[in-house]
Amino acid sequence: MGCVVDLPWRGMWILSVVSLLSGSMAIHMDSVGSHSLFTCESIGLRMCQDLPYNNTFMPNLLNHYDQQTAALAMEPFHPMVNLQCSPDLRPFLCALYAPVCMEYGRVSLPCRSLCHHAKRDCQKLMDMFGVTWPEEMECTRFPDCDESYPRAEDLLVIDDPTDQSPMSVQRDYGFWCPRELKMEPDLGYTFLGVRDCSPPCPNMYFRREELTFARYFIGVVSIVCLSATLFTFLTFLIDVTRFRYPERPIIFYAVCYMMVSLVFFLGFLLEDRVACNSANPGQYKTSTVTQGSHNKACTLLFMVLYFFTMAGSVWWVILTITWFLAAVPKWGSEAIEKKALLFHASAWGIPGMLTIALLALNKIEGDNISGVCFVGVYDVQTLRWFVLAPLCLDVLVGVSLLLAGIVALNRVRMEIPLEKENQEKLVKFMIRIGVFSVLYLVPLLTVVGCYLYEQTYRSVWETTWVQERCREYHIPCPFKVEQTSRPDLVLFLIKYLMVLVVGIPSVFWVGSKKTCFEWAGFFHGRRRKE
Repeated sequence: MGCVVDLPWRGMWILSVVSLLSGSMAIHMDSVGSHSLFTCESIGLRMCQDLPYNNTFMPNLLNHYDQQTAALAMEPFHPMVNLQCSPDLRPFLCALYAPVCMEYGRVSLPCRSLCHHAKRDCQKLMDMFGVTWPEEMECTRFPDCDESYPRAEDLLVIDDPTDQSPMSVQRDYGFWCPRELKMEPDLGYTFLGVRDCSPPCPNMYFRREELTFARYFIGVVSIVCLSATLFTFLTFLIDVTRFRYPERPIIFYAVCYMMVSLVFFLGFLLEDRVACNSANPGQYKTSTVTQGSHNKACTLLFMVLYFFTMAGSVWWVILTITWFLAAVPKWGSEAIEKKALLFHASAWGIPGMLTIALLALNKIEGDNISGVCFVGVYDVQTLRWFVLAPLCLDVLVGVSLLLAGIVALNRVRMEIPLEKENQEKLVKFMIRIGVFSVLYLVPLLTVVGCYLYEQTYRSVWETTWVQERCREYHIPCPFKVEQTSRPDLVLFLIKYLMVLVVGIPSVFWVGSKKTCFEWAGFFHGRRRKE
């Protein structure tokens, strides 16, 4: 019983079949070259004589590169075939070891039911002869076929290549990892749900000139953000006592995004050297995306970037908490400062636990657009739970506390008579809070929107990419693709822009005449010392 795969490309596609069935493609890469063209050859295997077909192809579906190797591999099954333990054993074995060679690009796979029947009928005899059923012949690896067909050798006959019976109708075989993207096992690589596989470098969606433009765009924005946040932090160091609670979280917020922008700037300098595995004929056939924690530089970039991204969002929530405590229960600066230890434990502890969890789950991925390493670049589930969920929770909590604080301050301004000078200070403080919050929330909500859009259309983009590249990679093309779409580079540029712009509002909080006087005094003091 066989299922026909009707695919319009050359015999190199067979190598993908081999990879699916045997899982040992990487071991024999060098010897595949001689079989790169699809050619039929007469069957010389003794067991497979007198079948309804007499031509086969090599390498076969179990990665044997000539019929002599296939004959040696079939020897343990000779006693079972001679004793005729099952009428399905011989056609099943021959369908694997000497598959029928049909018209250009068509390959017959044995049906799962044929495998089950052969294994079930011959199990006792195999136990008697000490023969184990090979892992690469596990029945779950083969496609289901129409059970109404009889179980006999004549099922291997393909009389009419245009026949549209259930045995020859195309179906979606899912994504098969091309040998160019195949990775070493046990490294934790996954691509489109397939283990030991990695996305290609450069980026699978964009051309090199687009990636070059994106790289320089991210580099320029990261320099601007780094300059703004570094200025904020240095202003704090000049006069530490100036920024007390409830304003102090802004400084730690600035430090977090200073580190984020520094990582993106390093990604700009490093280009693909960290986010991608370089092509190496002895190990990798082409450049692929780095995944997992085996690359120390990638792991370090991921830890710094993810930790400080999450910490920055938590510090913004803490900032709204301190404002709320100052506005509603009327806590003073000293009372809020007593909770500083709790604030620090939350702001550094929560991101730390999330980072450790991702390291334990081995979910690090190279981002070959920005040159950094992050999480959820290709894994939608990880993106959803470790990036989107924390950011959305921070926005929800922060906005609720912020609105409550602003309402409380406005009530104070309206109900309690204050001196004109105090009224002006309170109004100015509320305006600064509002402007700072808008400058933070608009970019952050834009980032969340980009992630949600990306998560929604990721599967469509991936299917489109497979459809466009399947013939190049010699893998099965998607069947009946209903929707195709490619991502727009603008979406990613907006995402990176907003990720970095989020850190810039901190400079507006310290931007005042007092800051200018402090910097002037600082430089004047240094000159006097010299």
